[in-house]
Amino acid sequence: MSDDDQYDGHEAFDGRDEDGIRIPVGPSGAGPTDAVPYGGDDDEVRRVEAALYARIGEQAPERRLTATRRAVELLGDPHLAYPVIHITGTNGKTSTARTIESIVRAHGLRTGLMTSPHLVSIRERIVVDGQPIAADRFVENWDDIAPVLEITDRELTDKGELPLTFFEALTVLALACFAEAPVDVAVIEVGMGGEWDSTNVVQSQVQVFTPIAIDHAKQLGATVAEIARTKSGIVKPSSAVVSSRQVPEALAELERAAELTESTLAVEGAGFAVTDVTPAVGGQLVTVQGIAGRYDDLFLPLFGRHQAENAAVAIAAVESFLGRGTQALDEDVLSEGLAGATSPGRLQPIATEPTVVVDAAHNPHGAKALAEALPVAFPSEHVVGVVGILGDKDARGFVRALKDTVATFVVTQPPGERALDADEFARVVVDEVGEDRVVVEPTLAAALQEARDLADEADAEDALVLVAGSIVMVGAVMDLVHREGEAK
Repeated sequence: MSDDDQYDGHEAFDGRDEDGIRIPVGPSGAGPTDAVPYGGDDDEVRRVEAALYARIGEQAPERRLTATRRAVELLGDPHLAYPVIHITGTNGKTSTARTIESIVRAHGLRTGLMTSPHLVSIRERIVVDGQPIAADRFVENWDDIAPVLEITDRELTDKGELPLTFFEALTVLALACFAEAPVDVAVIEVGMGGEWDSTNVVQSQVQVFTPIAIDHAKQLGATVAEIARTKSGIVKPSSAVVSSRQVPEALAELERAAELTESTLAVEGAGFAVTDVTPAVGGQLVTVQGIAGRYDDLFLPLFGRHQAENAAVAIAAVESFLGRGTQALDEDVLSEGLAGATSPGRLQPIATEPTVVVDAAHNPHGAKALAEALPVAFPSEHVVGVVGILGDKDARGFVRALKDTVATFVVTQPPGERALDADEFARVVVDEVGEDRVVVEPTLAAALQEARDLADEADAEDALVLVAGSIVMVGAVMDLVHREGEAK
């Protein structure tokens, strides 16, 4: 189970990139949903969206901060108007960011939240006080900053540089929206890496690191140490650094960054920890020993041990933000904040008879977390997997992580040019699990129907269908299920 990094692609599917895929939620007959209602944006929002997507795509980030810094400078430095909690990592960033925001908001602070990807509307990437920014404010803020973006573009091209990219422009827009709201604190997720990510223009008080693993090797490096070094670039002088458990080579980079900046460092397993997890209806009860206090039997409406660990990181981050890790949080307020935490598209049931569960896992680390969480959240003696993956991902590692969880693999391919061909992916899957456990259906609708049929035919009352491997595929499946519900 994982959160895609911002730059997972820029494909022609419903006018959006892989991470910006239009994903409906709340289909008829589905389980609980936790995103904005299904529906389209108006023409003015689509005008802004088109202007953003006309820029350089998210798959090709520019390794620079000067362009974003110049744009916010021309706007009067809106990003300095509020404190920031900054989040990076490989997996779990969005879930952790959303949980931090929910806890902070429960404490009575007006919040801003910038995450990726969006599910229904691009406005979901810019959240104010727990809600996607209103369409009129989104458009008005864009129109306000557009002249500054044009000036910045001209200055860049005059120097022989590329104009502002999609994500650079989106970052400037989000920072301006938060200042205009105004917010008391902004929780901001990086797009990719950290050091040269455009969000790193902020002067954050707390930096949060979710588990670091190999992904986006072309952009970030071929080793965990290289990737962690880039991500550690968000650490600011005399700040508070909070981290999930890390492999030794990643932890060494975070320790180095904290020492060089004279910052504090709290790491899960040492400075704080999850001490108990009990499955519950609609989620789980977690007990967390935080940096400053112990919190017993908190209800978390998310599934999986990894989500409990994300919650512990979020609690430690809020303790660090509100009291520099010296004051325990009010347990009633914390309970309210955790109870409001959401993570759409992560181990989410979207249909019944048979149960269909979608998850955004797209790399071995995410798939391993999914394999551990699924049997606890949705016990089943027979899991049929609809799997598809992008060509630049570790397909073999992804399958190995799921081969003991999934009984039959229905191999398909996500929409978009970067998808790994279904037949090519099937050869990898067959090599790992054997030909008798593999069915190939290149068309996604046919793959979903085949998986449902296999689950119905299985000699198990609790058989279910799992869809994983790419968020663009998850989105397309949710779209199919939603349209089925509308047709009934």
